[in-house]
Amino acid sequence: MSAGTRRGRWDAVVVGGGHNGLVAAAYLARAGRSCLVIERGETLGGAAVSADVFAGVPARLSRYAYLVSLLPELIVEELGLPVRLARRAVSSYTPDPRCGGARGLLLDGGEHEEGAFEAVTGDPRARGGWRELHEMTGRVAAAVFPTMTGPLPSREQLRAAVGAADWEQLFERPVGETVRERLGEDLLEGIALTDALIGTFASADDLLANRCFLYHVIGRRSGEWLVPVGGMGALTDALVEAAARAGAELRTRVEAIAIESGQDGAEIVCDEGGRELRLAARRVLFGAAPYELARLTGTPAARPEGSQLKVNLLLARLPRLRDGALAPERAFAGTFHVNETASQLQGAYERAAAGELPDPVPCEAYCHSLTDPSILAPHLRASGAQTLTVFALHMPARLFAHDPDGARERALAATLASLDSVLAESIEDCLLRDADGRPCVEARTPLDLERELRMPGGHIFHRALAWPFAEDEGEAGSWGVETEIPSVLLCGAGARRGGGVSGIPGRNAAMAALEARA
Repeated sequence: MSAGTRRGRWDAVVVGGGHNGLVAAAYLARAGRSCLVIERGETLGGAAVSADVFAGVPARLSRYAYLVSLLPELIVEELGLPVRLARRAVSSYTPDPRCGGARGLLLDGGEHEEGAFEAVTGDPRARGGWRELHEMTGRVAAAVFPTMTGPLPSREQLRAAVGAADWEQLFERPVGETVRERLGEDLLEGIALTDALIGTFASADDLLANRCFLYHVIGRRSGEWLVPVGGMGALTDALVEAAARAGAELRTRVEAIAIESGQDGAEIVCDEGGRELRLAARRVLFGAAPYELARLTGTPAARPEGSQLKVNLLLARLPRLRDGALAPERAFAGTFHVNETASQLQGAYERAAAGELPDPVPCEAYCHSLTDPSILAPHLRASGAQTLTVFALHMPARLFAHDPDGARERALAATLASLDSVLAESIEDCLLRDADGRPCVEARTPLDLERELRMPGGHIFHRALAWPFAEDEGEAGSWGVETEIPSVLLCGAGARRGGGVSGIPGRNAAMAALEARA
């Protein structure tokens, strides 16, 4: 698809038409810069897309990314995006695996929570520790999130904004230690630590987990994760419209195969349907992973490794729970934690690090259609059908390297078995079937993401998440998107302050490009 007119030399060429690339293009075009977005695939949006995944079944699933927290209201307002983000009625439900899921902990802000914490943990002080932890993350979120769309603060500046005590707890000390000290209970610790480990292959006592935790708890100054109404593709549709309306040209099926830098810009060598295309630009905004940039510029780089299994399901009905006191519609309205106690998470990490499939598989699920039924056709809604997204942790790419298809099937079976362990019936008995009679279930490993989305190693953050402050003396005051090539800026999830569906790297790269022309 395209909009605008072609030019021989562009102010900016954005490589990669994911949501961050579209954000960058919209800002640049609105500022009057000539801007071209090139995308190797047939559609725009990258991982932020919706699709009819199952043949003949009209359900628009968020195929890859599925929730939003880090997208600043500032970007929505500045670009005039008509997106709706809905709150979930429930924060989370965690069946207790120690009793086979016969009881669990429902977090929805209700008055029952005081007694629920004690019933599950046996400790009347448990809710107090939970509250203290969330008060601390709330203070950190209020200090850190506003800095994400400005020039990069120094370590000292951000530490002063956060406060010395909270800084030590979340930036200096392993998050596993902080959580154990505050909560001291296996189930509660696990609920908290999923934010530190999801999409990241690490122990909770590795500071890499701290970075993941931070990005999961600061979004919108509250850490709340919201449902994109209409599915994730609705956000991409809004960004495509904003960029095109501003005058950016958007072209698909154009793949960058090399980037050659010059004194006053760069040239991108592309393949367009077997024809070589050369694009000259004053600035290249690179929306793919830094590893891909290294490949296109002929620079050696270490390949990152993703760690997750994403499973999309379409159900005829929600499964019954072993916890008979709670309706499935309530339990699956938020994040449904399965076999994610702290000890289970550590055990899964150790097994995966040894090259073995975790047993049980720690995973979490949520039902988009309970909050936003618009993604289902009317007859599916009327029938009681529901979507279910399941995200399994500690599934590094190495587990799938030698037998990708067989390993995917084994990982899927193990994940569904883990889910079944806290249900009163098998999840497979609840699956809808597609037009060809096949069960409506789809699994995506890190290697699948690498093949489909060009995410090296299937790393959903493009590489290990970085601290949201300048770690090098000369980096403070920059935008955290600069590379060793002056004319090339990172505008994807691999930029500092990247990761997740946020648009932050796209906006920051656009600001850096505009500032350079000022």
